[in-house]
Amino acid sequence: QVRLVESGGGLVQPGGSLRLSCAASGFTFSDYAINWYRQAPGKERELVALINTSDNTYYEDSVKGRFTIARDNAKNLVYLQMNSLKPEDTAVYYCNAVRWNYIYWGQGTQVTVSS
Repeated sequence: QVRLVESGGGLVQPGGSLRLSCAASGFTFSDYAINWYRQAPGKERELVALINTSDNTYYEDSVKGRFTIARDNAKNLVYLQMNSLKPEDTAVYYCNAVRWNYIYWGQGTQVTVSS
């Protein structure tokens, strides 16, 4: 059974940090690109960061220099380290795994940045 499970979300003050994790099972993790998306209330889901099977990364402009994505294929984990968090980073964060036309999604984890 394919599963992606996000964790690490929570409430943090502006300027703080969180590390999100995405744990994968049920498929060959190392064969898949992994993306982090987020969706804020009333907004469309947007791509935040991705890491492909060669460890090449991409970041959305608003998170460049603040977020870092990394993967551990031995543990079937992807991390999103988020530093210098801003209120506008508040959203539900989702990971997904993509390979050709195979796409899997997690259930999401809430990140709230507020004082």
